[in-house]
Amino acid sequence: MTTKPRLVLDQLIAAFENHYEVASSDQVDEQALIDAEEALRDAFFTYDDVLFTQFEVELPFDLIVSDEEDEDEDFDDDEDDEEVDDDDEFVDVDEDEDED
Repeated sequence: MTTKPRLVLDQLIAAFENHYEVASSDQVDEQALIDAEEALRDAFFTYDDVLFTQFEVELPFDLIVSDEEDEDEDFDDDEDDEEVDDDDEFVDVDEDEDED
């Protein structure tokens, strides 16, 4: 892995351009799209790592890594009625309204 930030940035830009070209073609090749997505993901994380290592700067994005298992989880519909207070505890909105 190279540690030259400018070269890594150029590789990230090239990965974006490749992904765009594959995604925007008339006949999308699914394997080529998967390969372009993986290359883009790798280039992004490499750039993020080199940027922090060289300059101690973080990208202004929250990086979320999900597992397939996370996508399969069912969420309870009651979660819409909950808020988080300053103590990071869930508080039922309906309960708060009853107290007033």
